Amino acid sequence: MKCTTIVIILFHYCLSILQEVFSNSIFEGNIKNQTKNVMKPRVVLPDNYVKEIRPPSKKGVPVTVNFSIFVVDINSINVEDMDFRVDMFVRQSWTESRLYMPDDIFEDGDDYVTFPPEFFDNLWQPDPYFLNSKVSEIATLNRKFSSVTLYRNKTVRYSARMHAIIACQMEFQLYPMDIQVCPIYVESFSYNSQKLRLRWDDSGGVTVNPELKLLQYNIGKPVVFEEITHYMLEKNGNFSRLVVLFRFEREIGHHLIQTFAPSTLVVMLSWFSFWLGLDAIPGRVALLVTSMLTLVTMFTGLKSDIPPVAYVKALDLWMAGCMMFVFAALGEFVVVKVLDLRYQFGSDLQSSILPRSFQTRSTSTDKGQNFGFWDYDTMYTPKYKAKRTGSKNLLQTWLDLETSPLFPSRIRSHKIDRYSRIGFPILFLLFVVIYWPILLLKKTA
Repeated sequence: MKCTTIVIILFHYCLSILQEVFSNSIFEGNIKNQTKNVMKPRVVLPDNYVKEIRPPSKKGVPVTVNFSIFVVDINSINVEDMDFRVDMFVRQSWTESRLYMPDDIFEDGDDYVTFPPEFFDNLWQPDPYFLNSKVSEIATLNRKFSSVTLYRNKTVRYSARMHAIIACQMEFQLYPMDIQVCPIYVESFSYNSQKLRLRWDDSGGVTVNPELKLLQYNIGKPVVFEEITHYMLEKNGNFSRLVVLFRFEREIGHHLIQTFAPSTLVVMLSWFSFWLGLDAIPGRVALLVTSMLTLVTMFTGLKSDIPPVAYVKALDLWMAGCMMFVFAALGEFVVVKVLDLRYQFGSDLQSSILPRSFQTRSTSTDKGQNFGFWDYDTMYTPKYKAKRTGSKNLLQTWLDLETSPLFPSRIRSHKIDRYSRIGFPILFLLFVVIYWPILLLKKTA
């Protein structure tokens, strides 16, 4: 009795397992059939359709693929890596004459029907790619952002949102007033110009989001070139290519506030040293050296914003000009101080000789005799009468000091300071007047 019960239980258990397996296989078969019908509906694709063969055309006439780009956002322009990242909608359309387009697949009033992205795998696909892209991929979240639309006239339009990092050869001769022109090349990878022709869509080849704003650049209207045929040595043939140029103009407002205005003020600060006395050595040296170090620190920080290049930039010329003016002010102080020290040395030398000169003069006037040949001032002083007083002797000695070759050094050092107060601002103004017009003319050219 127990054996019979065990056998019955085992029989029912095996039967339930078989039923579950059979039902699962039927369910999976239905899913596969449904997926197959979605992926390749018989009402659209014929049985003899081969997706690896391009649509038929007249002999010698290539298949025309219309291409368009809508730029959603430009995330960053990287001057160090020389590239920029762009988010865009890419649309391409062509005529596929092998499709069946029955009326029952269209809704009332519509002349198109949209299929899921998986249907695109069953169609012949053109193969355009971005020639100068470092990375390009279709945007995905939980699925790919792409779609396929079929029109009554058998036109296929494929749309996808893409992320791409585009390489751009940048030039920085006019930095920070540079204008970067970055192209995007669209080219067919495997079909030469005799098999496939790329051309911009009539509705507008490239469109930029009107709300797009960049931090440091002003993006202009893109310039679109019609198709050109380019010979590719690697692929040994002529290939159709589309070109669009993006123009990024750097805005100067940031650099005016952060670079040009502070450096101009530092140069003007160095001119204050011309009003300080020649004896204020610590004050003049500290002012000029601090101005030079401030400029060096300021321009060293600016170099981190752009990659090191082998040519001279416009900012380098401005930096060199400001440093040259501060260094010239420091050199001017050295010159006038040397002249002043020369005068002081001569004055001290005359002062050391002055007591002996007075004694010699007094003895000579009392005796009514001239100076001896060993006296320092004999060659400059004429004969004096006995009634000359001591105060007149002191005045005569001071006049002798003023007429000596050392006294003009004092006058010359003061004149250099006075001329520098006017000359340095005029020269710097001349430098600014020459610098900016030339820079603006090169920018417009």
